[in-house]
Formats: sequence, structure tokens, C-alpha cells
Amino acid sequence: MKQKLILLISIISGLLAFWLTGNYLRNERAKIMGSTKMIWVVAAATDMPAGTIIKQTDLGKMQVDQKSVGNRAILPESWKDIVGKKLLFSINRNEPIQWSDVDVPYKGKSGLAEMLNTSMRAISISVDSISSVSGMIKPNDRVDILGTFMFPSARADGALESVTLTVLQDVTILATGQTTALKTAGAGAQEAATARSYNTVTVEVTPREAELLVFAQTVKGRLTLALRNPADMSFVNDLPTINFEHIQKKLPEMNHLRQRDIRHKKDVM
Repeated sequence: MKQKLILLISIISGLLAFWLTGNYLRNERAKIMGSTKMIWVVAAATDMPAGTIIKQTDLGKMQVDQKSVGNRAILPESWKDIVGKKLLFSINRNEPIQWSDVDVPYKGKSGLAEMLNTSMRAISISVDSISSVSGMIKPNDRVDILGTFMFPSARADGALESVTLTVLQDVTILATGQTTALKTAGAGAQEAATARSYNTVTVEVTPREAELLVFAQTVKGRLTLALRNPADMSFVNDLPTINFEHIQKKLPEMNHLRQRDIRHKKDVM
């Protein structure tokens, strides 16, 4: 009888210890999960080697612990900022993509200097609502920079004429006003609306291009930005210098080419 009692007490003690251990583990798990904040981030939808030009179809999203990625993660609302950009490191499928993995001027919570690629320079350009595409240009966009200047006329000695030409093509916007890509990604609705109001943009250029832009602004030239599609990596050769004489000669031809090559009208040969 005594042995049976001892055995019964042992079984009850074992069950109690098992329940207490399970309860403790459940409480600890609840504490851990309670302090975990899961967020959605941009992830690779396929294996991508270094050097890949990122397409929309390469991107997906996944949930991760915010502590595991910090401020390096690319949030879903910023996926357009990396489309058309080059991947610096290989990424496996279903791995989060971080800003440091992509060739964009965005290196986390650092200053503007750290956002620059090596050997490049940052120059600010004065803009208004017209020259900045109605203020819709944002950090990480790419633009062409057009300039309008008063040049000596080739037809009349001592006279000046207005001339427009493309100064630089495929230039990255680092900031609009004091708003960088980092501030744009973390901004709320009110901050984002305020960020749209700016009168300067900062661009990433080479030292020689920096000299060119400084000179262009010093001689009272007017610089205008032409926004590019993020996937457009093209370079147009032999763009003409536009003056009144060129418009007179080329306007019919330009309209003809637009209807044929852009609008694809069959009756235009």
C-alpha cells in the first residue's frame, strides 16, 4: 500500500512539474512575442545575382521582426525607389532587401555626404513649380537637366539670342529641399505633404559636371528638370541646340516623327 502511495505521489508530482514548466514557457513566449513588432518589408521574389537591374517582378514582401532589420529595411511603400536600380550584392529568394544592397543614394540615418557615391559630388539647383515638374520630383528620381541661356547670336554681331539645350542626362536626385529618401520613407502624411514644397533640388554629379552646373546658374541660365521613367537607362546622342531658327526649320519634322514613332499612326510615313 505504501509503495502504491509513493508511486501515486510521484506521478502527481511529475504531472505538476510538467504543467508548471509548460505554463512558464508559455508565459515567457508571450513576453517575447509581446515585445516583438512585426513589419512588412520588401523581399526578393527570386534569386538575384549582384549587378541585377531590379524589375517590379523581382520584388515581393514578407513580415520580419523590426529589430532584426532596423532602419535598413525597404518598406513596401518605397519599392518604386529601387526599380531600375542595380543590385550591389546577391540576394536569395525570400530574403529582405536592404537599402545597402541597392545602388541608390540612401545609406540609412546618415548625412547627405554619406549618401554620395564615391568620387561624386552634391550640387543644389534652384527650381520652381514649373522647372520641378509641378513639384512632383522626389528623392531617388532620375532626371535630365535642360538649360536655357542667352548666347551671342550667330546672325547678328553684338546681339543675343535665347538658346535651350540638354546639359546633363540621367542625373539622380539626392534631395528636394531638405528632404532625402530616408525622410520620405519615414514621413507621415502631413510631413510628406510639407516635403512637396521646395525651391531647390540636390543632384549627384561628377566634379566636372558640378562646375558646369555652377557656371550655368552663375550666368543667369534657367535650368529645368525633365523627369525620367525609373527603368529608362537610355542616352540620347546628338541632341540639338534649340533656338528660334531651329524651331522654324524642324518643327514640322518633329511633329511628323511624334505621330509616326510615338503615336504609331499608320497613315504617317
